[in-house]
Amino acid sequence: MTVMIVINIKKIAAIASCSLVTIAANAAVLPSNQTDSQWFKDSAKLVSDKTQQTTAKKAKNVILFVGDGMGVSTLTAARIFEGQQQTGNQGGEENFLSFEQFPKTALVKTYNTNQQTPDSAGTMTAIVTGVKSKAGVLSVSDNSLRANCLSSKGNELITLIDLANAKGLSTGVVSTARITHATPAAAYAASPERNWEADSNLPAEAIANECKDIAYQLVMRDEADALSVALGGGRRNFIPNDVTDGENKSGRRSDGVDLTAAWTENLSNSAYVWDKAGFDAIDVSTTDHLLGLFNSSHMEYEADRADDTAGEPSLTEMTSKSIELLNKNEDGYLLIVESGRIDHAHHSGNAYRAMMDTVELSNAVRAAVEATDPDETLIMVTADHSHVFTIAGYPKRGNPILGLVHNVGGDLAIAQDGKPYTTVGYTNGPGAVVGTRDDLSSIDTQDKDFMQQSLVPMSSETHAGEDITLHATGPGSDLIQGVIEQNVIFHIINQAQTLGGTKY
Repeated sequence: MTVMIVINIKKIAAIASCSLVTIAANAAVLPSNQTDSQWFKDSAKLVSDKTQQTTAKKAKNVILFVGDGMGVSTLTAARIFEGQQQTGNQGGEENFLSFEQFPKTALVKTYNTNQQTPDSAGTMTAIVTGVKSKAGVLSVSDNSLRANCLSSKGNELITLIDLANAKGLSTGVVSTARITHATPAAAYAASPERNWEADSNLPAEAIANECKDIAYQLVMRDEADALSVALGGGRRNFIPNDVTDGENKSGRRSDGVDLTAAWTENLSNSAYVWDKAGFDAIDVSTTDHLLGLFNSSHMEYEADRADDTAGEPSLTEMTSKSIELLNKNEDGYLLIVESGRIDHAHHSGNAYRAMMDTVELSNAVRAAVEATDPDETLIMVTADHSHVFTIAGYPKRGNPILGLVHNVGGDLAIAQDGKPYTTVGYTNGPGAVVGTRDDLSSIDTQDKDFMQQSLVPMSSETHAGEDITLHATGPGSDLIQGVIEQNVIFHIINQAQTLGGTKY
C-alpha cells in the first residue's frame, strides 16, 4: 500500500504562533531535584570511585543501543536463531550476536521506584537521567504523579541528550517504534504521562497547566538544543487530524500544527523524509537536522519490512546514516538507537518476530562498530527490561529454537497430556492454554505468525523483573562491571564523555 501525505498548507501558518520549548540544560548545573536524589548521588559516587581505579580514555562519541524487552533468554534464543540460519554453523548454540563478544559486560537491575517489574518509561528515564522514577513517567522525578501535569512542574529532569547538546555535541535518537513512544521519548521529553504523544492525548488538566505533548517537545526546540537526527515511526503524532496519512489514516494533532513543516522551518539545513526513497536520497553533507517518520504508527517488524510497499529503511540503515551525519561534528556526538519492536513481538506472544528484530539489532551494532574508531567511540548495548519468555524442555543440540522439542535420541518429546511442546514459550500472554492444549504435531511452530503457548491467559504478555545485560566496548567501558542499578548507565556515559552532569 502506497502511503500518501496530503498537507493542508494553511495549517503551516499556525507554526508561527507556537513558542519553542526551552531546555534548561546547563552542562555544569543540574536541577536540585535531580542531583539531590539518593539514586543520583549513590550512582555518581560509584562511578566516580571506579573512575579513580581506571586510566580509561575519554570518549569523543557515544552510541547507546537499547533492545526494548531484550532479556537474557531473548539473547540466547536469538543467537541460536541466527546461528541456525548460517551455513556451516554446527547447531546454532555456538553462535554469538555481534555485541556478545564485547570485552565488558555487566548485569543491570531494572525495577521502577513503584514497580517490581518495570515499564519502559521508568527504565529509560533511569538510563538517561541518572534517577530512578515511576512507571509511566518520562524524565520527571518520582515526586510527580502519573498523568498529572501540575505535579510534574519543577520535577523535570535533564537528560543525556540535553547535556550533550549543551556541550556542543550533535545528538540523535533512532527507533523502530514510534519516535514518541516511551523509550525514545524519555531521551528528549519530560512528561508525567508516556501516552501524551500528541496534543489530542492531553487531558484538560494538562492543557490548563501548559504541559506540551511529546511530539511537540521533539520538534519545537531552539536550534542549539535540537536533535540532529530523529528517525522512527509515529508520523500521525506530528501532523494535523485533517491531513491524510495513507489509506484510512490521518494525523492526530488537534492544534492544527504540522510539526514536520515546523522542523524544516525552524532548523537550518534541515530535511524531513517519510519513506525509504526519500531517506536514501538524503545528502548528509548538506543536511544538519534530519527528521524521518516512516510509518503512521510503529515501523514494521523486520520480518515484515519487505512487504511494506511504501518502503522503510532497516535499523542498520538508519544507524549507519545517523553516524555519517553526526560524525560531521568534530566535537563528537551522542546517539541513542532503540530496537523497539522486540518488545511488541513478545507482548503478542510471537517469538519469531522478536528473534528477527534482535538479530537486526545485532546487525546495526556491527555496522556501528565498523563505521567508528574504537579509540574514540564508546558503544554500549543494553535493554530496558526483559519479558516472561523462556527456553525449556531438553531438546537435542541443534534442535530448531522455534521448533518442537526432540530428545537427544531424535524422537519427539511428549508431555503428560500426550502432546508435543515447543522449546520456547511464555509464562503469560495471548497464547495461553485454557482447557485442553492444542496438539502441535501438524502445526508449523517456526512460521512467523505462530503464537507460542503460555500458561496464564492475558491479552498481552507482560514484562519480567529479572536483570538484563549491558555490553560495552571503547573508551569508558572499563566502568562497566558487576551488578549495577540501571541509573548508573547515565553516570557511565556522563563520565566517559565528560558531559558535566555529575558533581563528584
